[in-house]
Amino acid sequence: MTNEDALTIPVNPAEWRLPSRRKMAVACLIVTESAMFTIFVVAYLFYLGKSLIGPYPAQVLETPIISTICLLGSSLTIVLAERALRQEHRGGFHFWWMVTIFLAAVFLGATASEWQRLITVHHLTISTNLFGTTFYSLVGLHASHVVVGLTLLGLVLVLSMRGHVKKVHQEHVEMISWYWHFVDAVWIVVFTVVYVIGR
Repeated sequence: MTNEDALTIPVNPAEWRLPSRRKMAVACLIVTESAMFTIFVVAYLFYLGKSLIGPYPAQVLETPIISTICLLGSSLTIVLAERALRQEHRGGFHFWWMVTIFLAAVFLGATASEWQRLITVHHLTISTNLFGTTFYSLVGLHASHVVVGLTLLGLVLVLSMRGHVKKVHQEHVEMISWYWHFVDAVWIVVFTVVYVIGR
């Protein structure tokens, strides 16, 4: 055997494939959205404590423990739904998918309730002061992503109830799961910045 033969590594074309376009697209979306959230988080931290008039965070913010548990718990339930779909357990998929939707709806309802309290009781709006502007911008940006995720979850549930979601659609469901995990991860950052550091 020559030296040239020894350096030649046999390659089986079937062993390597291009990454899924769908996965690449969602990964790029998550990176882009992460950059946007970073800008809003930095802005919130930059203007923290610079409001010349009240109300101030410590006076009006209540830590959203229950809604946070619900949102983070939905990351577990969507994983369980994915697993059920892989195992072709239709009932399990529907159950865990609906639990995910319920938990997301509870979180969104709690956010709406918080905003209603801040606006009507404490008269904090987006134009009240710097705190109001940055708070509603950051938390509102996250809430808009929850709405998008909830819409996707609802659409999948409707299609699944009609028999259109099967094991072959596993990657589609996985991509929605990726997006949902991203929304949950962003909330950890938002929660820390707004309700822990910002208080």
